[in-house]
Amino acid sequence: MKKKVLITGGNKGIGFETAKQLLAKNYFVYIGCRDKEKASEALSQLKALGFNDVEAIALDVTSEESIKHAAAQIDSLDVLINNAGIPGSYPQKASETSQENLRNVFDTNFFGLIQTTQAFIPLLKQSETPRIVNVSSDLGSLGYHSNPEWEHYDVKLLAYCSSKTALNAFTVMLAYEFKDTNFKINSVNPGYTRTEFNNNQGPKPVEEAGELIVKYAILDDNGPTGKFFSEGGESPW
Repeated sequence: MKKKVLITGGNKGIGFETAKQLLAKNYFVYIGCRDKEKASEALSQLKALGFNDVEAIALDVTSEESIKHAAAQIDSLDVLINNAGIPGSYPQKASETSQENLRNVFDTNFFGLIQTTQAFIPLLKQSETPRIVNVSSDLGSLGYHSNPEWEHYDVKLLAYCSSKTALNAFTVMLAYEFKDTNFKINSVNPGYTRTEFNNNQGPKPVEEAGELIVKYAILDDNGPTGKFFSEGGESPW
């Protein structure tokens, strides 16, 4: 039986590329998307490429009702890739960022990710090789942010950066909770990738970002857990 993976925000960008690569590796893929029409478009594109083991699932990670409805449509799951995320509005100076902007970003990037994960944990527990990849960012690394030599040192976006720092904390806590099981749970920074998310300003091709996420989605039993990875290896929290 094929292993099944759910990718939130899987209808475009890095999520869509990750779906393509996992389909090519013989996984059954659920494309999670809050917009049913966009999910259907993504599904059509994948099927046009010859991939048939794929299904679109309406999933808004900020809606408990939507998450529950999505979970009820899936009978088994081996991999959860928490890819859905938003950047928030700019600028995001620490002294001026509005509460509305902060809450909107955290609703998707942190609270939404957690309630989605918690809803699918029961299904993942039934898998022999449960894997969770929380798509993070090097902008969530406090270690990097405190290093003046880091290439993105001047990028201090309160809402976005802190939401990814919080996401990383969740990875640590969840991985510890399941450290004596078959779960492998990691944060992965795909890098500054050329997608709509950053108005296609990122230098990294989407294919490379997808490869990195896939690497940690298909870890074997000896793979790491509770870590934060980037292209160059383990990253500082």
